[in-house]
Amino acid sequence: MFMQSNIATELIQFIKTSPSAFHAVATMKKEFLANGFTALAENERWNLKAGGQYFITRNDSSIIAFSIPENGFHGMRIMASHSDSPSFKIKENPEMEVEKHYIKLNVERYGGMIFAPWFDRPLSVAGRLIIKNPSTGTLESRLVNVDRDLVMIPNLAIHMNREVNSGYKYNAQKDMLPLYGMSTAKDTFMETVAGAAHVSTDDILGHDLFLYNRESASIWGADEEFISAPQLDDLQCAFSSMKGFLYGEKNNYLALHCVFDNEEVGSGTKQGAASTFLRDTLQRIHEVLGYDCEDYRIHLANSLMFSADNAHAVHPNHTDMADPTNRPYLNGGIVIKFNANQKYCTDAVSAAMFRDICKQADVPVQTFTNRSDIAGGSTLGNISNTQVALNTVDIGLPQLAMHSPYETAGVKDTEYLIRAAQEFFC
Repeated sequence: MFMQSNIATELIQFIKTSPSAFHAVATMKKEFLANGFTALAENERWNLKAGGQYFITRNDSSIIAFSIPENGFHGMRIMASHSDSPSFKIKENPEMEVEKHYIKLNVERYGGMIFAPWFDRPLSVAGRLIIKNPSTGTLESRLVNVDRDLVMIPNLAIHMNREVNSGYKYNAQKDMLPLYGMSTAKDTFMETVAGAAHVSTDDILGHDLFLYNRESASIWGADEEFISAPQLDDLQCAFSSMKGFLYGEKNNYLALHCVFDNEEVGSGTKQGAASTFLRDTLQRIHEVLGYDCEDYRIHLANSLMFSADNAHAVHPNHTDMADPTNRPYLNGGIVIKFNANQKYCTDAVSAAMFRDICKQADVPVQTFTNRSDIAGGSTLGNISNTQVALNTVDIGLPQLAMHSPYETAGVKDTEYLIRAAQEFFC
């Protein structure tokens, strides 16, 4: 059905064109438009038809695409992932002069990243600018990617920090500021950004800019079985969801591909999983198609969501950190995530539904739980359920080095999730 090498190449290209959450959504918008989907706007009336395919965005960083069956529907199939990854956000007034010789940038961390791998790597800046269009007088969003090696966070030499290999507590305000240039670069950073976006600095009224790792993705290993890239968490799931959604027949359920922003900082934004974005979209679809509130609630009861966010694989150097009996491995299949305290929303019902779908798709399944003495993270499943309550299973693809700027996963696993998603969107 799929060729793993082709899928890996497509995933690498998807990540390359998605250096920020805004770019990831723009990349998906382009894909949906190429496949005949119609763009909708939240501030306009919707004209929906049976058999139609549509998408809607919020904040330019979250997207919901949906397909309406020709003959109506009695439930929904929803797959949700997230567009953001841990990074460093450029602060307002970012330039900092150092002893009249260097210019560095003032940044703050976004999400819970591993600090150490950010050092000594070529980095750049991407995100969005808000400008005022001089012709219309309206505010517009412009994507920007300074597509070259622009900044770096240099390590302090071991001669000046002899204890660095014995454990060092990094300070985000002191240690993690990127070097931008010599003193001649003073007052040029926003000019550089504006030039990359082909606008004037005077036109820029706001910005959301982030550092990103410039290193290219790599397929490696004895049998080329591993893929390493920036932002695998969670662009690997977002990509797989999009592909499975496009490949699926989408005849039996209202099918929705959802990618939310701000999962890495708690989802509590207007475009996050805790927002009304999904609920607003579902209710609006029902209203426009002539369903009433009771129909909506019945459809929710007949629905299933995949909350797709990558999972921890057993680490070859730290096997003791994994649970004794639930031990996912790279290339071993999709991971179902369980937690007794409901950090993950999987229960017996949703796990059974997911396993049945994977069996039909001939896709292997693994399980993950934290060690009982180690607190785990959470994801968007339960958070989304506070707004739209339905059977939900938390899943992901196994990976190493989660929240590093360069993460590692298995080449086979992307195909497994695409196949499961295609079966899901039947």
